[in-house]
Amino acid sequence: MKKFLIVLAVIVILIAIVLVSTYNGMVSKKENIDSSLSNLDVMLQRRADLIPNLVNTVKGYTDHENEIITQVTDARTKLVNSNTLEEKATANEELTDSLKTLMLVVENYPDLKSSQNFIQLSDELAGTENRISVARKDYNDAVKSFNTSIIKFPNNLLAGMFGFEKASYFEADENSVEVPNVSFE
Repeated sequence: MKKFLIVLAVIVILIAIVLVSTYNGMVSKKENIDSSLSNLDVMLQRRADLIPNLVNTVKGYTDHENEIITQVTDARTKLVNSNTLEEKATANEELTDSLKTLMLVVENYPDLKSSQNFIQLSDELAGTENRISVARKDYNDAVKSFNTSIIKFPNNLLAGMFGFEKASYFEADENSVEVPNVSFE
């Protein structure tokens, strides 16, 4: 009887270790998602901070491109004021589209394209866009790892017990594949 109790105690301890380890693994993956989202937010904010300088530089060289400048400014405001992941993703795509259009407009202003200030801002913006892309990939990788973890057996049992739910990916808007239409009428 004593051996049975010892074996039973060892089994209970092993199960407890597995449960604690599994729970801690899910918590770590959830924290990784939060950290990745925070890094993405920092990059989105960096881009949003560069936009006013870029817009002011473009304004200095163009007189009749107010519509696109307004679009960029409005899209930036939406991004800065977004709270949810879905709002951020939508605002990010809108800002990306309006920046693409702005860069197409800039092609018609050789003096602007050769301006040192514009070149520097464009380079910073391009670097930030690359960082956003990496941060977005890192976030989505963290989401994939977490989501995969909580749907596998036996983790799915613990995930349900402790309220872990699938995280959302930072996805591109389905309209983002459309090329912006620029008209110089």
